Amino acid sequence: MLVAGIDIGSITTEALLFDKDKGIVGYTILQTGADSKKTAEMALEKVLAFPSKKPSDIAFTIATGCGRKRADFAQQAITEITCIAKGVNYLFPEARTIIDIGGQDTKVIRVDEKGRVAEFEMNDKCAAGTGRFIEVMAKALNVDLDKIGDISLQHKKEVTISSICTVFAESEVISLVSEGEALEDILYGIHKAISDRTMGLITRLGGAQPDIIMTGGVAKNIGVVKALEKALNTQIKIYVEPQIVGALGAAILALEKA
Repeated sequence: MLVAGIDIGSITTEALLFDKDKGIVGYTILQTGADSKKTAEMALEKVLAFPSKKPSDIAFTIATGCGRKRADFAQQAITEITCIAKGVNYLFPEARTIIDIGGQDTKVIRVDEKGRVAEFEMNDKCAAGTGRFIEVMAKALNVDLDKIGDISLQHKKEVTISSICTVFAESEVISLVSEGEALEDILYGIHKAISDRTMGLITRLGGAQPDIIMTGGVAKNIGVVKALEKALNTQIKIYVEPQIVGALGAAILALEKA
């Protein structure tokens, strides 16, 4: 039995196929762009091409993410918090705390042994501390996005980014450059600022319980991961492709529905 999960996020859209016996059959990640409906359709079409399947071969499809209601081909739409929790439970059954940092929001989710959401905190009012925040800072510093994590690990001193607003933080970063601060130290300060903001959400939940899992595109940034591990004083577990966890959870829920 073949099912599908579609995660339409603000920056990327993921489509994933899941088989009852084989598990994950395939997945694809596309830039969401201006037309999220079209992107979701393209993502599904692309992921079906690899195993040479047709839309009619899919028994059930669930859409998630901020653009989930745009996927009118899906039988159901479910919130990303529920889907992320389900996906993490499949990959890491011992997980109890999930840190998900996406393009425009940050979520900290506490789950039980069955992957059910017990409680959560979410920063969805501002892009500070999210993937978009990192993109803006990378552009201001003229550094490739996929390199800033490794560069930040070379820092020699701690530079503090005090502004929590993306616009003001960008101005602060430009000022630090003009003052002659080293690139790696500024990048460390950016990643620590993201960690501090995330820790605020964790504190509001009463702390993090092990195992701690990180999902979302920002989980690929080793600088942010290390800053969070230092703040939490523990190791964070990350799936090999942290961006597909929401789509995976949606597919597993689709299998249950089917």
